[in-house]
Amino acid sequence: MIDWQSRAHEIAAAVRGGKVSATEVLRVSLARIEAANPALNAFTAVTSERARARAAAIDQARDEGKPLGPLAGVPFAVKNLFDVAGLPTLAGSKINRDHAVATADATLIQRLEAADAILTGALNMGEYAYDFTGENMHYGPSRNPHDPGCMSGGSSGGSGTAVASGMVPLSLGSDTNGSIRVPASLCGLFGLKPTFGRLSRHGSFLFVADIDHLGPLARSVTDLALSFDAMQGPDPADGWCAQKPAEPVLPRLEAGIDGLRIAIAGDYFASGGEPEAHEAVAAFARALGVTRSVTLPEAARGRAAAYVITAVEGANLHRERLKARAADFDPAVRDRFFAGLMLPADWLVQAHRFRAWYRARVAEVFRDVDVILAPATPRVAPRLGQVMMTLNGVEMPVRANLGLFTQPISAIGLPVVATPWAGRGKAHGNLPIGVQVIAAPWREDLALRVARRLEQIGIADSKAV
Repeated sequence: MIDWQSRAHEIAAAVRGGKVSATEVLRVSLARIEAANPALNAFTAVTSERARARAAAIDQARDEGKPLGPLAGVPFAVKNLFDVAGLPTLAGSKINRDHAVATADATLIQRLEAADAILTGALNMGEYAYDFTGENMHYGPSRNPHDPGCMSGGSSGGSGTAVASGMVPLSLGSDTNGSIRVPASLCGLFGLKPTFGRLSRHGSFLFVADIDHLGPLARSVTDLALSFDAMQGPDPADGWCAQKPAEPVLPRLEAGIDGLRIAIAGDYFASGGEPEAHEAVAAFARALGVTRSVTLPEAARGRAAAYVITAVEGANLHRERLKARAADFDPAVRDRFFAGLMLPADWLVQAHRFRAWYRARVAEVFRDVDVILAPATPRVAPRLGQVMMTLNGVEMPVRANLGLFTQPISAIGLPVVATPWAGRGKAHGNLPIGVQVIAAPWREDLALRVARRLEQIGIADSKAV
């Protein structure tokens, strides 16, 4: 039976096999959106008419004996910085409401629909993607389905909320400094930040052009792999997209992890978070029999470099908007952009120089290991509106520090799968938290294989939680 908790691969198999129609699957999804979205605020637009037409076309194709794609009948939704034909590309802002509607879909939407998935709408997000909380002053916060009084994480907050609540089984987000991995961790989902340049960003409203990644969030590793394979491939319309042929990861998903060299990220990643962040990594390491620890050299400076590049390049993108309509920005976003405009050019140059050095040093680490485990977020979801949090006895701003462990990985473009830990309990308010599974560039297959094994462990462990 297909219901709102079904996973994407289960839905696609049922539609292809004639056990359920795409129209019925969509009906369940739209009903769930109608029921859950008013309280959780994941969607800023629902494209129901378009979705129904697409579902009817898929059903007709099946009735005519035509082969259906790998995502047949799977409802999905996208962060509202993706172009959706007929909608303005909001990027979480008030200002972009005044833009003309998009005339074509983003490349990744086109590719998912070519695989017979069904777009159901656009999702809430932090303004211009400069956010880790999932809160938006213009459209309201996207709420955490595990506790609607808590943050969903950002900036792809709506993408996390929509999947974790069962409104859709698959969503797309973007990740500059952690904006897929943070909501995946706080909402208890799997999220993939692919290698930089591996998926096309054409038709998306960028934040920082040389750091931004696009990727999926889902309730299973199989769903990540299935959607990732559908979106892979070169795109001449995106000059940053690697012009390399697709290398499917789904066929390698069940290859297992025997022989893989797995380590725990030490030093910077071994402290700074609350106990649950490190418990999650330790639990997964024990389950895998991993005892080795490695150091990502100068990770703290890697995070600092990401901060500088994000602040300066993000602010420069919005310079004219800040001049013309500063009052229409969220003050918390606007003030960080203003600060970015005032940073010396020398800082940006030095940040890029360090980034190149740091990337090379981390590449050396991956000569000796295949996959590294690290915390995804320093704690479970804070309360909505919470400004400060205590980490290791130190008071820190929430908005800036939920990306404590994701930012050092972002600027060097490594593929990462955020994987939920099933060991949470009453001590943590029954809120989820995740672990990063990090691999070398273009080795999403390895990260996904390890995440798949952790998923299997989590399914078994969750029965005892």
